[in-house]
Amino acid sequence: MEKLKEFGINGEVRGRVKQLYSIYQKMNRQAIEFHDIYDITAYRIIVGTVKECYEALGVIHSLWPPVPGKFKDYIALPKANMYQSLHTTVIGPYGERIEIQIRSWDMHKIAEEGIAAHWKYKEGGMIEEEDERRFSWLRQLLEWQMDLDDSGEFLQTLKVDLFPAEVYVFTPQGEVKEFPKGAVPIDFAYSIHTDVGHQCVGAKVNGRLVPLNYQLRNGDTVEIITSPKHHPSRDWLKIVKTSRAKTKILQWIKAQQKEKSIALGRELCERDFKKLGLNFSKFRKSGDLHKVAQEFSLTNEEELLASIGYGKITTQQVIGRLAPEKVKIDEKKEGEGRLERVIKKMTSRSKGLVKIDGIDDLLVRFGGCCDPLPGDKIVGFITRGRGVTVHTMDCINALAVDPRRRIEVRWALEGDSTFPTRIRVYSTDKRGMLAAISSSISGNGVNITGAQIKTSSDGNAVSTFDIEIGNVKQLKKVIDSLQKIKGVMRVERIRGWQGPSGL
Repeated sequence: MEKLKEFGINGEVRGRVKQLYSIYQKMNRQAIEFHDIYDITAYRIIVGTVKECYEALGVIHSLWPPVPGKFKDYIALPKANMYQSLHTTVIGPYGERIEIQIRSWDMHKIAEEGIAAHWKYKEGGMIEEEDERRFSWLRQLLEWQMDLDDSGEFLQTLKVDLFPAEVYVFTPQGEVKEFPKGAVPIDFAYSIHTDVGHQCVGAKVNGRLVPLNYQLRNGDTVEIITSPKHHPSRDWLKIVKTSRAKTKILQWIKAQQKEKSIALGRELCERDFKKLGLNFSKFRKSGDLHKVAQEFSLTNEEELLASIGYGKITTQQVIGRLAPEKVKIDEKKEGEGRLERVIKKMTSRSKGLVKIDGIDDLLVRFGGCCDPLPGDKIVGFITRGRGVTVHTMDCINALAVDPRRRIEVRWALEGDSTFPTRIRVYSTDKRGMLAAISSSISGNGVNITGAQIKTSSDGNAVSTFDIEIGNVKQLKKVIDSLQKIKGVMRVERIRGWQGPSGL
C-alpha cells in the first residue's frame, strides 16, 4: 500500500493464504498438480476509480514480473453477471507466484453482494443507463424462464451462464461479444437475433468459411451466413453452449411438434366423425368444439386437437361430448386413454421392463441416444404410432421434447434382465493389460459380447467393450474394479452407440 501511495493511489489491500483443504479440492476438481496452483497466496487491492485500477496494475507490474498468460481484464470485458476486476499473477519477492485482484469499491460491492446491491430506486421509474445494463442480465434470465415450460430445462440451461469460461469475439462492426468456452457460430447467430439463429447456414471466421461446430476463440471476428429457407436442427442442441441458443432452438422444435400434432388431431377427428356420419367442420364453426376444449380444461380448439394428436384425448371422448346419441362410450374405455390401448396392442412380452401410470407388462422402446439402464433416472415420451420411448432424465433429446408428451415411468424389472452397454477403457499398452481388464469384467459376473482395441505410438491403448449389464449399480462396480488395475487411467460409459433416439 505504501508503494501505491507514492503514486497518489489511495485504497485498501487485503490478503489471504489458501487453506490446505481448499488446495486439495482444487487439485481434484481441476485435475492439476500442486505446482499449477497460482493462488495459494492472494491479495485484493480495492481503490476508488477505474483509472486507479489500471494505475495500480502498472505499479504492481513495475515491482514484480507478471506470469505470461495469467492476466484477465474483467473491467473492459465484464463477465455475464457483471463481475469486474483485474486479475494478474506475479512472481513475488521470494520467487513464489502471487495472485492479485484489483477492483474499485463499486466493483467490490457487486462481487460481494451481487448486482441487486446496486439497485437504486428512481422516482418516476427513471433508471440510469449503468443500472439498466446491470439488470439486463436478470431480465434475460426471466425471459428464459418464461420461454421454458419445464423447470428442469431452465436449470439445465442456466448452469451454462452462471460460471462460464469466457471467450471474447468480435462482430464485423467491431462489437465485442462474450461466450462460454466451447461456443460455436450458432451461439453467435442467436446472440444477434432469433431469426438470424434460425436461418444460420454457415459462418465466416476471420474471413474464411468454418463449419457450424467450429469452437470460437478469443479475438475471432465472426460473420453469419443465413438463408430464409433454413431451419434449426435438433442436432444443434448437442453443440451449442449458451442458454439463449438452447432456449430458442427448443422453442422452435416444440412449435413444429405442436403444429404436426394439431394437423394429426384434425385428421383423426375428420376421419372418425365421418365414420359416424357427423360433419366435423360444422362443430368447429358452431363453436361447440371450443366448448368441449374448455370442458377438458384447454384454452381453445387448437389445444384440443393437439391433445388428440399427442394421444392424451381420444376422438371418441370428443364425439361423446358433442353427439352422445351417436356413440355409446363404455366407462372403462373412456377412462382408458388412447396411449394405453396402443401400448396393450403392441405388448408381446410377459415381463415388463417399466411401469407406466400403473400399467404393467409393457413393451417399450429405449432411447438409443442415452441407453438407459436400471438405476438411471428415466422419463417416458409418447411416440405416435410406436408406443412409449424411455430416455434418461438428463438426455439432450429428452430435454428437447414437448413436455406435454411426457409421462411418468419407473423401472419394474423381474428376473435376470440384462441390457447391452458399452464402456471404454484408457490404459497403458503393456503385456497382460487386456487379460487383466477382461478378467476384471468377467469377475463381476458380466458377459463380454464384443471388444475393439486400439494402440498408439505413445504407449497407450483405448479398449472398447460391449457388455451385458443388469443395472447401474453393477456397471459402477465394474468401472470401480477396472480403475483399480495398475495402468488403467480412465474408464467411461459410452452412450448413444445403439442408434437414434426414436422420439
